[in-house]
Amino acid sequence: MWFQIILIASLVGIAIYLIRSTPSPRHLAIRRLLVLVALVAGVVVVVAPGLLTQLASLVGIGRGSDLLFYVFIVAALLYVVNEYKRSVQLARANTQLAREITLTEARLVDRIDALEAELAAANRPRG
Repeated sequence: MWFQIILIASLVGIAIYLIRSTPSPRHLAIRRLLVLVALVAGVVVVVAPGLLTQLASLVGIGRGSDLLFYVFIVAALLYVVNEYKRSVQLARANTQLAREITLTEARLVDRIDALEAELAAANRPRG
């Protein structure tokens, strides 16, 4: 029963992470730490698969494969949310860059036109 509460809390945490505006260096450190923990847990489960079944029965789940499946669902959702946020952030950056390029090109064209006008005025016969 209490593992269901942990799963629900994880899903709520992912939803909060989705709503949160921008990632910080702290989030990057936490993400790296989670990946490291997942890798170590993966090695442990491969070396001693019975531990996963024992852990599953400890948290009230019948089989270790079911526990692995539930954890995978949460991890996959976290990955999808993370990639979505990164995609949105990159799209915003691309939009900002496109605006800056457009404004810079417009300023450059205006400056070229002004210089051409000055050159034409300087080459015009006086009189």
